[in-house]
Amino acid sequence: MNTYPWLEIINYLRQYPVETPADFEILKRKATRLYHCPLLKNSILLQVYHKLVDEKRIQPDLRLEENLKIHRVRSWSGVAVIAVLTHPFPCPGQCLFCPRQDNLPVSYLDNEPAVMRAIRSRYSAKAQFLNRLHSLTATGHPTDKIELIILGGTWSALPKNYQEKFVKECFEAANGQKSSSLKDAQKLNETAHHRIIGINVETRPDFINPEELKQLRKLGITKVEIGVQSLDNQILRLNHRGHDVEATVKATQLLKDAGFKIGYHLMPNLYGSTSEKDRKIFQQLFADERFRPDFLKIYPTAIVKEAPLYQLWLAKKYHPYSTRVMIDLLKEAKRNVPIYCRIERIIRDIPSNRIVAGPAKISNLREIIMQELKEEGHPCQCIRCREIKQSYSSQIKLKLFRLDYQSSQGKEIFLTFEDSRREHLYALLRLRIPSSFYHQTPVLFPVLEKEALIRQLRTYGLQLPLKIRKSTSAQHRGLGKKLMAEAEKIVRQEFPSLHGLAVISGIGVREYYRHLGYRLKGTYMIKNF
Repeated sequence: MNTYPWLEIINYLRQYPVETPADFEILKRKATRLYHCPLLKNSILLQVYHKLVDEKRIQPDLRLEENLKIHRVRSWSGVAVIAVLTHPFPCPGQCLFCPRQDNLPVSYLDNEPAVMRAIRSRYSAKAQFLNRLHSLTATGHPTDKIELIILGGTWSALPKNYQEKFVKECFEAANGQKSSSLKDAQKLNETAHHRIIGINVETRPDFINPEELKQLRKLGITKVEIGVQSLDNQILRLNHRGHDVEATVKATQLLKDAGFKIGYHLMPNLYGSTSEKDRKIFQQLFADERFRPDFLKIYPTAIVKEAPLYQLWLAKKYHPYSTRVMIDLLKEAKRNVPIYCRIERIIRDIPSNRIVAGPAKISNLREIIMQELKEEGHPCQCIRCREIKQSYSSQIKLKLFRLDYQSSQGKEIFLTFEDSRREHLYALLRLRIPSSFYHQTPVLFPVLEKEALIRQLRTYGLQLPLKIRKSTSAQHRGLGKKLMAEAEKIVRQEFPSLHGLAVISGIGVREYYRHLGYRLKGTYMIKNF
């Protein structure tokens, strides 16, 4: 690194309270002229800034950190996301659409970004975790609240001892030290600098059963994505999926009644489907109370040479939709998604040069759909599209909203803080009255007997380090506490026969709930009234 008057440059940048990236670029140009240096990259300035803070030559400056941040969007949902990939293992499925490559987890390709990072790390959980942690830190993102996403196909089919070792290594990487057991690593993480506030895995619906749920809770997993793919049994059979729709129904209820957040993967344009069938599936997804997921990933079927579907395409037995048909289908799907669901992705992260045909080649499909919906006056109402992101203003008066809906033989109460026009979402809470309350059925976990469930509590907006407040972020303003108080009030007044509330807390959030009067029982944080 060249020798420049770094302290003077950093102090100059700190003097002027600019807020937008464009204004900060103008300020940087002024600094280069003043100190006779070339235009400096944010990555270099961040390194210098952190070094000066570590040496205690300057005080931390949150405004400057935000201006220097690279890929700002990564902090807009309130947490840092770290994705890691498991070692290749045999998959129980034989799906037509699934690519298979030697020495890779099934359904993944060797030039996908997460796969390339995993290969470089030799699939080491610790190495992958630390690589992403260092990358986020180097680009200016807080890393004290981490959402861990474990990729690699059907998690539930992996050997149990491997699962435990893999998750333990992730906790050890976050803690910065080894532990004698997974339980000890989790205990350390409750107060660590890098706290894992949730763990997300992917699996098949036919692998979800009571024993699997116990294993998931032991590992500290809080969110499960299941490969539903279709709600049509004939389409599932044609694609050799290996399970039926009833497996999805059962898995959904089991997961919700244990407090998990649940996501679906759906694949329009599967072999044997039509745009009309897919349209009905998207309608049924939320009209039928047996489904109604919290999260949704829509993966238009991609034709890749490594999947059996490729041979059907070559033989002209499979025909992908036109781009226009797919866009219209997904626009209708987005228009009909209720406010309690978050569409996390539209299109998989497969490089377009590996896709031989079809609309899945269009990597910016989501942006095209969003733009057309906006022009037509029908903006999407899903959670992701309404998250406050970086646009918080303390001058806006927030309003508490409540939505009740039936789901998997239980009741969901969806609480949110939003602006009065419901254009921006600031915080949410998912409260569930489980099916056991209505049908007098036994519960899987004894600690959940006669308890209401909090399946998710989240404040959106610019991610902040713990105990820090900033005028441009909705975080750390008591919105979560207010939602918890409202949930407790609802349970006390409307369900007096229930004993209290149980939270499926991530390991790194247990301390937060302790401050609210909750205590660890089994793997849940519980407050009895």
